Amino acid sequence: MKVKYLEVKQPIGNFYLCSIEASVLAKVTEIKHRGDHPDSIQREESKSRVKDISAYCGDSDATFPTPIIVAINENANVSIDETHIHFDANSIIGEVIDGQHRLAGLKVSEYIDDFQLSVVFMFELLPSQKAYVFSIINSKQTRVNMSLIYDLFALSEKRSPYKTCHEIARALNKDYDSPFHKRLKMLGKKEGDQYLASISQGTFIKYLLELITKDPDSNTRDIKKNIELKPNEKLPLRQYFINEKDNVIHKVILNLFKAVSIAFEKEWNNPSEYILSKSIGFGAIIKAFPELYKAGSEANNLSEEFFISVFARIQNDFASKGLEITSANYGSNEQARTKLAKDFITSLHA
Repeated sequence: MKVKYLEVKQPIGNFYLCSIEASVLAKVTEIKHRGDHPDSIQREESKSRVKDISAYCGDSDATFPTPIIVAINENANVSIDETHIHFDANSIIGEVIDGQHRLAGLKVSEYIDDFQLSVVFMFELLPSQKAYVFSIINSKQTRVNMSLIYDLFALSEKRSPYKTCHEIARALNKDYDSPFHKRLKMLGKKEGDQYLASISQGTFIKYLLELITKDPDSNTRDIKKNIELKPNEKLPLRQYFINEKDNVIHKVILNLFKAVSIAFEKEWNNPSEYILSKSIGFGAIIKAFPELYKAGSEANNLSEEFFISVFARIQNDFASKGLEITSANYGSNEQARTKLAKDFITSLHA
């Protein structure tokens, strides 16, 4: 088999950029994990990551624009002329240095034949050079702030759980009557009162998604393909999303947290002393919301007044027990969020 290449000259040496069918690349390369091969550099495969990538391959807009990097084996049947690289498509010619999960995800998906991949072939690399290339690629990347990732969904022309939650976060941050007015760190940065801005846009959206979907990526792909979303009674705001009633979701969340800010006024407005208006407190209210929603549905009432009555009862029960919503009492991790949510639910039914 032969493929055209573009030669790239860099200090480490020359390498060759090609475009190859994913099915062919999967057949002619191997992945060696360091635990099995002392001279290899690959980390152990993450089954969950492979599963996620496999599912992503079914997205109508799926793309893998960055190249798979392959170190050609010393004795491989590979040759180069002025325009093409020639190799035996029925034998292993090289080791994957970067891109093992992309390739593994494609291999177990139904869509591998839909993809060509950009590939960088590197020749005559010593084990130390392979390790250097791998470490530089994987240690120098800067993780993108999740608030920015979620914010970019505003540019999408299609509906998605991410876009809905982003738009609700943005609206609540701008609304003068909102308890979140200029208190969300949009794009991860504080805009308004530096003291009160205690929740990032990313955290707000991550937790709000829990009331709408268990798999936002899958739902986003289904919407693109015009596949009808399935209801789920355990997700109290999902049906509103399915029915495209984002305004109702916005109103319910507004009513809910206005009630929290009124019943727990001291705690809500003092994030330096209390965790209620921080990620743990916000996340705990979201975690407790299915029970709150159930009570409101039974009363056929999701108004601000209803939630005020509920949280006044919860506040009184907390006060009677001497429970303070502080990090000293609850901590600052996911277990703290779960504990606080359970206490909200216990007080709801007290």
